[in-house]
Amino acid sequence: MPEIEPFSPRGMFHEGWTAEVNDYAIACGWALKGKQFIVGDVAGGLFSFEGDTGKIIWKKENTHSGGLLAMAIHPEGEIFATSGQDGNVQICNCHEGKVIKTLDLGKGWVEHLKWSNDGLFLAIASSKKVYVFNEIGEEKWISEDHPSTVSAITWSNKNELATACYGRVTFFDIVNNKTNQKLEWQGSLVSMELSPDGDIVACGSQDNSVHFWRRSTGMDAEMTGYPGKPSHLSFDDSGKLLATSGSERITVWSFIGNGPEGTMPGELCHHTEPISSLAFSNKGMLVASGSRDGSVVASFLKNDGNGDPVGAAFAGDLVGAISWRPDDCALAAVNAKGVVNVWKFKVRTNLFSKGFK
Repeated sequence: MPEIEPFSPRGMFHEGWTAEVNDYAIACGWALKGKQFIVGDVAGGLFSFEGDTGKIIWKKENTHSGGLLAMAIHPEGEIFATSGQDGNVQICNCHEGKVIKTLDLGKGWVEHLKWSNDGLFLAIASSKKVYVFNEIGEEKWISEDHPSTVSAITWSNKNELATACYGRVTFFDIVNNKTNQKLEWQGSLVSMELSPDGDIVACGSQDNSVHFWRRSTGMDAEMTGYPGKPSHLSFDDSGKLLATSGSERITVWSFIGNGPEGTMPGELCHHTEPISSLAFSNKGMLVASGSRDGSVVASFLKNDGNGDPVGAAFAGDLVGAISWRPDDCALAAVNAKGVVNVWKFKVRTNLFSKGFK
């Protein structure tokens, strides 16, 4: 249980709505331009709520035998995909939750889903393979076996597919079926994030470090000293700052100038237990963090990665996921007890330099 006392929303966070799902909530996201909020729990339950009020729109139970592992909402917000321990991927309509297509990938767990930035492709990772389908569920590409289980997938701004596994990150041109680039490093990579321009690759490692590559120069660097695995990474929309987990503190690296090599990172010390979720706002230098202690904090950052808290709220238990509404005027958090919280977020510029009380 969290060791902090429950508290009311403060600063830029204001009361919104609260709801519950059936089990540990592990995935969430906004659909239909923020009109709906969809939550998935570990038991395979899916729930859609009105974005403004929290009124339930539809719900589905036991969507994946053995449990849900991942959910990804299409960039246009009209459809979404889910995957589970049953080896299936479902592409569904956001309006009613109706299944449009079921993809059977075999017996392996399907742990990672990611839509391309333009929404044309859905990447799916299961064990050592990655599959790519289009919006209507037609298969477009399959990778060869990776050296080990694929631990992360994402897309560059040029619709290249990036995959991470033990020892390397690989960029694939899935349209022309060729490998564009391999970035190698002997370590177990557990997370991956690309800068918005696709040039900087950041990976969290099993050995409690973060590894960077610059694709344009081939240069790489390693940032060590984390107490735990940096499982959560987030770039701001300009690509200047990278926020990383790995302890109860958020470590923020600045890529301005010649950084982050040879520079000190910014640190945000707002939680009492390790960070369990992390997300920059869609625009600007606001980063939201959720912790195992149940607290959620939003901070406004400076160019050096340091910053001040501008709002906080208590989510009730370990924060499983957080999500900014597309207009950044609300922040949602879901927790290990299945509680869903959505807070209104109102900017008060005089707080940026002073923090909040």
